[in-house]
Amino acid sequence: MPDVQSTVVEFVNKLRKRKIEGSQATAKCTVELLRSVISYQRVPHANQAAALIDAVKAVGQQLVAANPVELAVGNVVRRVLHIIREEDLSLTTAAMAGLDLLDASDDDDVDNCKGIGYPAMSAAVVAAAARSTLRPPSLQTLLEGTPESATVPYTSSSGADSESKTADKSSLTRKLKHDVIEGVNQLIHEIAGCHEQIAEQAIEHIHQNEVILTLGSSRTVLEFLCAAKEKKRSFRVFVAEGAPRYQGHLLAKELVARGLQTTVITDSAVFAMISRVNMVIIGAHAVMANGGVIGPVGVNMAALAAKKHAVPFVVLAGSHKLCPLYPHNPEVLLNELRSPSELLDFGEFSDCLDSGAGSGSLQVVNPTFDYVPPNLVSLFITDTGGHNPSYMYRLIADYYSADDLVM
Repeated sequence: MPDVQSTVVEFVNKLRKRKIEGSQATAKCTVELLRSVISYQRVPHANQAAALIDAVKAVGQQLVAANPVELAVGNVVRRVLHIIREEDLSLTTAAMAGLDLLDASDDDDVDNCKGIGYPAMSAAVVAAAARSTLRPPSLQTLLEGTPESATVPYTSSSGADSESKTADKSSLTRKLKHDVIEGVNQLIHEIAGCHEQIAEQAIEHIHQNEVILTLGSSRTVLEFLCAAKEKKRSFRVFVAEGAPRYQGHLLAKELVARGLQTTVITDSAVFAMISRVNMVIIGAHAVMANGGVIGPVGVNMAALAAKKHAVPFVVLAGSHKLCPLYPHNPEVLLNELRSPSELLDFGEFSDCLDSGAGSGSLQVVNPTFDYVPPNLVSLFITDTGGHNPSYMYRLIADYYSADDLVM
């Protein structure tokens, strides 16, 4: 796979240099890369799923090592591994039951895999449709997005028997790859549409004349608030500025451009303003298996203020942000330190910065993220609906296999 390998190296370099920011963008690029790896991977006649799993794991290990703090990369790799295991189990079960497996197209090209209709839905698509039924009917029609190929066309039983008996092993290999790529395409569609799926639920959680507090800059939060505004909800938003990067300024500017009443406050004013707030809504960098949240720095302070004043603390997170690991796992990197230049001007403080020569020098610590324990979270809103923190482990179990937690 010379072309794919060069693409992997290029993407690894982008992750190391932090050229891709944001969990959604990182997850989307990762799953598209893994789709290419699966498409061009040569699969033996025996142990086909094992060959695909080994190839995905080999690439996944490189991606995770390139930027360990971007947990969405590992989440997507594990999701793809779970899809492979689901499809292999589905085909194995069908073979053991004596069911006919119709040959797929001989073309392994990724683009041709999109839109191909099969006699029955793949296991990954069925699982995605089943997860969508967790959503209340008022938010989404049940089984929304189920392809038309769900209807099984009539075929001659004698012809199917003869074809299945004469089909060679390579046809089963192509069937597995096509079903896996179909499931990966479904995952790409899920990641791309997570903002819209979450925003559809805004009308149920934001009410008239409320005051909402948020911190940092999150596209998910932006779309969520704007969706409530489009439904004729009138409310005010307090935005903590999120020093030292001041991402809250960017969010405030977007909110004002969309016509929302917005007030920017300092991070230190969160406790002072929380008594006027009806709800705290934040976006997450990652959601851990215990229901804990990794978010922008300062978010734990907002969570403590909300708990103190009995204000609901709501976290918005797409399913690609659900991490099957716990904060205490050694392979989890919860934080990273950014450049001290965001806090201090080197020119003004050059005489007192730490030079390693002796005591009395100035040190600068600039963490990127904060951790919020599950007991401070009131509700998670994902693209499958609203969930309590205690339910997150069950939701995560639907997305990942226990065999893939440690890569």
